[in-house]
Amino acid sequence: MERPYSLNELRKMFLEFFESKGHLAMKSFSLIPHNDNSLLLINSGMAPLKPYFTGAEIPPRRRVTTCQKCIRTGDLENVGKTARHGTFFEMLGNFSFGDYFKHEAIAWSWEFLTQVVGLDQDRLYPSIYQDDDEAFDIWNKEIGIAPERIFRFGKEDNFWEHGAGPCGPCSEIYYDRGEKYGCGKPGCTVGCDCDRYMEVWNNVFSQFNNDGHNHYTDLIQKNIDTGMGLERLAVVVQDVDSIFDVDTIQALRNKVCDLAGVKYLEKHETDVSIRIITDHIRSATFMISDGIMPSNEGRGYVLRRLIRRAARHGRLLGIEGKFLAKLSATVIETSKDGYPELEEKKEFIFNVLTQEEDKFNKTIDQGLSILNEMEEKLSAEGKKVLDGADAFKLYDTYGFPMDLTKEILEEKGYDIDEEGFAACMQEQRQKARDARKVSNYMGKDATVYDEIDPAVTSVFVGYDKTECESTITVLTTETELTDALTDGQTGTIFTEETPFYATSGGQMADTGVITGPEGTFEVKDVVKLLGGKIGHIGVVTSGMFKKGDVVKLAVNKEQRSDTAKNHSATHLLQKALRIVLGSHVEQAGSFNNQDKLRFDFTHFSALTQEELDKVEAIVNEEISKGIPVLTKVMSIEDAKKTGAMALFGEKYGDNVRVVSMGDFSKELCGGTHTDNTASIAAFKIISETGVAAGVRRIEALTGNGVFKYYKEVEKELHEAAKAAKCDPAQLVKRIEGLHEEIKTLTAENNQLKNKMAKDAMGDVMNQVKDVKGVSFLPVHVKDIDMQELMNLGDQLKAKLGDGVILLASENGGKVSLLAMATDGAMKKGAHAGNLIKAVAKLVGGGGGGRPNMAQAGGKNPAGIDQALEAGAEELEKQLH
Repeated sequence: MERPYSLNELRKMFLEFFESKGHLAMKSFSLIPHNDNSLLLINSGMAPLKPYFTGAEIPPRRRVTTCQKCIRTGDLENVGKTARHGTFFEMLGNFSFGDYFKHEAIAWSWEFLTQVVGLDQDRLYPSIYQDDDEAFDIWNKEIGIAPERIFRFGKEDNFWEHGAGPCGPCSEIYYDRGEKYGCGKPGCTVGCDCDRYMEVWNNVFSQFNNDGHNHYTDLIQKNIDTGMGLERLAVVVQDVDSIFDVDTIQALRNKVCDLAGVKYLEKHETDVSIRIITDHIRSATFMISDGIMPSNEGRGYVLRRLIRRAARHGRLLGIEGKFLAKLSATVIETSKDGYPELEEKKEFIFNVLTQEEDKFNKTIDQGLSILNEMEEKLSAEGKKVLDGADAFKLYDTYGFPMDLTKEILEEKGYDIDEEGFAACMQEQRQKARDARKVSNYMGKDATVYDEIDPAVTSVFVGYDKTECESTITVLTTETELTDALTDGQTGTIFTEETPFYATSGGQMADTGVITGPEGTFEVKDVVKLLGGKIGHIGVVTSGMFKKGDVVKLAVNKEQRSDTAKNHSATHLLQKALRIVLGSHVEQAGSFNNQDKLRFDFTHFSALTQEELDKVEAIVNEEISKGIPVLTKVMSIEDAKKTGAMALFGEKYGDNVRVVSMGDFSKELCGGTHTDNTASIAAFKIISETGVAAGVRRIEALTGNGVFKYYKEVEKELHEAAKAAKCDPAQLVKRIEGLHEEIKTLTAENNQLKNKMAKDAMGDVMNQVKDVKGVSFLPVHVKDIDMQELMNLGDQLKAKLGDGVILLASENGGKVSLLAMATDGAMKKGAHAGNLIKAVAKLVGGGGGGRPNMAQAGGKNPAGIDQALEAGAEELEKQLH
């Protein structure tokens, strides 16, 4: 090499090389996994391609190459402490989905490293899986590598698998960086932990399927998944110490040093902070560009943690004021060749970083002061662990993430009671759940909306259209305002104009889709807020949305149409009720969605079937007339002059919408309606009930709902007839006959059960005991329920004459106990309720009752005999 290639050049060279080998060069996927709950963030080149490997999706081409943005936070605590660790990296990869395999993959990796990049062949060493003789032969016989330079490693190093599924051996390529990077120990070679031999390429040969129990079978479609860290390759090519010395990252590192007025590699503590800031601002810049926003959970929390960690270490270096956006500008400048979206979104990225830095700066000074006091207290008490409640106070009151508190304390030799912290967090969440009311799709009071600028408003344009384009004015997550929403996030989108109807006036909100330049949002609910703001609540199903994006809003037309039919039918229903029942009928509430309508009205008795039939007939007559549904906006005074009905107690503005259906119905209404009553098609009342004193409720169906209803009724009728083994026309007669049979069989069954109970008991009068002059009869019978025990008790009491009876039965593993006392026994102190309470615990149960009769249940049949014996002892205590 005449000069070392830059990181940006190496990325371009790799992609162009594999394009020349028939690969489709795909743009890096977002850091946000799409439809993959197993990952919080994309952490490898193959991760976003999993659907192609599993066969869930067909790849755009069977050969693909990418340079994928990746973030790994598993070693976050070690970032900065060493020059090896980082959170953000770029993974170069070439992939084959059932196309080429080992021969091509190995040959091309060697060709790229030696002929394109120009690395010295004598300094490159391949490794293979210990049993992969095929790969050995390719390296030895086809590439020409001497056997002693090919290293065989075991399953831990050179076999890729992740539980059940596709897996296979690996072949890695190591580069000898020279003695200056080595450990100097005798025998230092490939596989040593020192920095001399660096792995730069990994070919994964996905050729087996693991059934999850380490039984391997050959895959029908063999795949290639290869990866090479771009920064690692640059370290080798540029012959530098670590990733922090690679050209683009070094430029960023130098910017950190300039802002802090420090030098790199002079002091360990300073170097740690420099590396943390350098790494974290790279991660944060790329995460924000993909729409990830700082928050207190999920990937948003990872971002917030990285930003606040960088901000804190900036303070440790003595950097004055806000500085993260300045560093982000360097990230963008050095990376925009490969990721032009960074340049396009830079103002957005700077804004998010600055806002988060502001939030942190507002709390960190006070938090650090409190933490310092806690440290002094720990020192005075000779303790080494901070109480979990104290760590939670720092988090809850001063915005300190627990891991930041932990990091600061660890620097001074202290630890945190993490279990105690988690317990406090759980308690707070439970209190929040108990306190909040369910009010919408998000399942909580939408207090986040209170933070929106009161000047923001929305214009509803949905009366005459179901689609429009508009600009996003506000975005929120479930808990805070944000500048972006991304794949999988639930949130609310506000736009200048919207065709979506928000829940109001008894009409449920529209649903539908919002499509932006970079994503899709499924609208699940729409809310109307103070100041005319209309919020679209839902979830980002792909991509991202940013404040200021121009988006297309499209209402679900079928749902809107069905809801409108039900709403228009509600107007016809109100007038029909007034005709049939009288002018005292007033609307007391309504609900209309795509499935049904519900209408509450003032009336003081249940409607007869004749009245319901009349109401239904009137509504259907008006539907059949095909009356145009007309809407006119006028002043409230003019509306009243037309005779339009208004809701009692409702507040109206100066101008109102009057919805007319010929001369039949005229009402003030802000909802959406059909253009003609004929569109409603049909009307069917399905229930009439009372909901409050003087208020009745009718539920009804229209259009497709009616046809669906009759189809279900018809289906049930045929199923009932089939079960009754007759034709539908004979069903009533058949049911009447079955009722007579059931009545006869029930009487016979009761007689048999009574006889069985007597037979099971046998002659028990010889078991009567004398307890202080009172006859006591304890009886154990089997397979008798409580009703039969009571029948037996009455019979035995008649035979006994005077005394106390205690019956116990085991039936299906459960125990039934019954005690009865005659008048004579009660006069002497016997109390059936107290008796049963005393013995029930012996059968694992409880019960009680009156002095003359009591019952109990239990679940321990083994204790029955003991309970009967104890009954005599309890009775003896009672008698005087």
